[in-house]
Amino acid sequence: MDPECANFAKDRKKDSWRTTLLLAYQSLGVVYGDLSISPLYVYKSTFAEDITHSETNEEVYGVLSFVFWTLTLIPLFKYVFIVLRADDNGEGGTFALYSSICRHTNVCLLPNRQVADEELSTYKLEYPKETERSSRIKTWLEKHKNLHTALLVVVMLGTCMVIGDGVLTPAISVFSAVSGLELSMSRNHHEYAVIPITCFILVCLFALQHYGTHRVGFLFAPVILAWLICISALGIYNILHWNPRIYQAMSPYHMFRFLKKTKKSGWMSLGGILLCMTGSEAMFADLGHFSYTAIQIAFTSIVYPALILAYMGQAAYLSRHHKIHSSYQIGFYVSVPESVRWPVLLVAILASVVGSQAIITGTFSIINQSQSLSCFPRVKVVHTSNKIHGQIYIPEINWLLMILCIAVTVGFRNTKHISNASGLAVITVMLVTTCLTSLVIILCWHKPPILALCFLLFFGSIEALYFSASLIKFLDGAWLPILLALILVTVMFTWHYATIKKYEYDIQNKVTLDWLLALGDKLGIVRVPGIGLVYTDIISGVPANFSRFVTNLPAFHKILVFVCVKWVPVPYVPPPERFLVGRVGPPNHRSYRCIVRYGYRDVHQDVDSFESELFDSLSDFIRLEGSNKSSQQEQPEDDSNLTVIGSFKRPSIVEIESDEDSIKPVQQEVKKKKVRFFIEKNNSYEMDKLVRDELEELYEAKESGMAFILGHSHVQTKPGSSVFKRLAIDCGYNFLRRNCRGPDVALKVPPASLLEVGMVYVL
Repeated sequence: MDPECANFAKDRKKDSWRTTLLLAYQSLGVVYGDLSISPLYVYKSTFAEDITHSETNEEVYGVLSFVFWTLTLIPLFKYVFIVLRADDNGEGGTFALYSSICRHTNVCLLPNRQVADEELSTYKLEYPKETERSSRIKTWLEKHKNLHTALLVVVMLGTCMVIGDGVLTPAISVFSAVSGLELSMSRNHHEYAVIPITCFILVCLFALQHYGTHRVGFLFAPVILAWLICISALGIYNILHWNPRIYQAMSPYHMFRFLKKTKKSGWMSLGGILLCMTGSEAMFADLGHFSYTAIQIAFTSIVYPALILAYMGQAAYLSRHHKIHSSYQIGFYVSVPESVRWPVLLVAILASVVGSQAIITGTFSIINQSQSLSCFPRVKVVHTSNKIHGQIYIPEINWLLMILCIAVTVGFRNTKHISNASGLAVITVMLVTTCLTSLVIILCWHKPPILALCFLLFFGSIEALYFSASLIKFLDGAWLPILLALILVTVMFTWHYATIKKYEYDIQNKVTLDWLLALGDKLGIVRVPGIGLVYTDIISGVPANFSRFVTNLPAFHKILVFVCVKWVPVPYVPPPERFLVGRVGPPNHRSYRCIVRYGYRDVHQDVDSFESELFDSLSDFIRLEGSNKSSQQEQPEDDSNLTVIGSFKRPSIVEIESDEDSIKPVQQEVKKKKVRFFIEKNNSYEMDKLVRDELEELYEAKESGMAFILGHSHVQTKPGSSVFKRLAIDCGYNFLRRNCRGPDVALKVPPASLLEVGMVYVL
């Protein structure tokens, strides 16, 4: 090998490892904040009421054994070694699993799907050929439509529990950190200090959300690293000082002794033990911001050892201190030496804020994904950083979370009830992830069903044990996540159901292309200067809202573009593949169709860049169509007539000169199903006069301005509809529609250019 090439490869590999280690370090603050602060409340919640600390230490040893094996089996084996591999183009989370299943199996309930969507580079299906048994399961799922709805409800349930965790985690984290003050004051006075201070920190935390995390995000990793070093050092100190033989308690034998002695109360205490894996889901949910290797390195080399040492240290201290009369003192701070208690308290509060910030940001992200998949009412999404993708802020959700967090803190007033609620939310999300991953193993990885069944039974049985222990505490706080999930699932399913019904109504009432072409001067129709963007959910035909618009106002713009903004079951749509452009009718009609595709993690462009890219896409389409003589003939409107227009330059692409501006390039031609990619290799040809005229009209229309034509819908049910449908549409959906953001806000349409057309949907 050439020495220079060898050195280059060596430097590249070195840089790659440097990048991976840097990502592993940064993941400490984003991914592991919630998981790292769990030692603050695990022992305190476990010994709150169900079990007592006896002289034999069987309870302490049993709890430590459960904590060790739970951390080893669930976060380490399940998530780090298995679930993280079920990524969706590098993205993780509940919607990533659902997206992968939808691409490999026809179970998606999203409207306006196209064959052209399968040509996206992120819509890749590169797994081995499916086996006969997996094919049978796939056919069975596709055949029963009720299973499609059931699968979506399961995904919604997991999503709602994540949102519920966004309410409970900040409350229990900050409350547990601040509760260290109780050791420095009497029990009668500490409640009057801990709760107000907790509420004050929570108010400050949520009030600063609109600034985004990019300004202080660089502090997150150092804070969590300092906290992990702190609990590791305390753990080592307590082990060496109080009980060097505590490692023997990690034997599974102590779990059986624990359950044999404590019986039902020991089983109920598992609701507190499961909190040791709180935040494990974040490893998968935040996979897109880092890499599999980085998250794996951070957990196995730093987080996991630090947590084990912390729990061993607390158990070592408790094994030598049996006369702890106050139940609230069985926790983290009682094992902290008094000389360092105040510095540890300060670091704990900072770490709890970082952990809370991670789950709040994750809540914003998952609500934005739900909104993209038509499963959540429209809300205002604010991008807090121009440089860092995915940092968003949702005002309505932020203030609602703050109110609920403060209500939980003031209402429960102790970690016992908050931990019962948080535990149920956490374990439900894990159960949903286990079920969806089992389907991914069969349908996406095409592994034998027996392998997926083993995965489901092994990890599902462990999580079901913890789930039952949490559910039994329904009256002691576990009712809260159930209530929140019930409300949120109702809202999400109602919105999704009404959205699907509206789409079906649009399909049934769309106008034919012949009707549009028949509109002319003889009927008194006037073509006014400018570009008219008619927003619709349908991908073919003329929408009913446009026919209603022309009926009431017999005029429309010289350049007419039917725009369909749709979301596809992929995390991201590459910008060069975002726009699908086609012609509606003959060239002299100057009508086009533009389908704009987004993934569930994509962020909607601001109106200026959207207008610019849309205009450039239309210009490219006209030029490229003019370069192909066969495309001058009128063709029926179909997916095969839509062209993928690129939006940025590539080395293999040639630009075409124009009178006013250079036109953006497009993707290179490839032979695939129904999407056509064009490239002009020679830019010295003489442009056809018809093409020049069409481009001149397009530029003149742009100078006149763009108008956005949207439907302002009112929805009602048909006479004789079922009670469920009337409640869902007339009451639920209309209430949500009136109290959420309009489509103009979601699409970022400028009010001065907005034209709304009233539409009545009778479903």
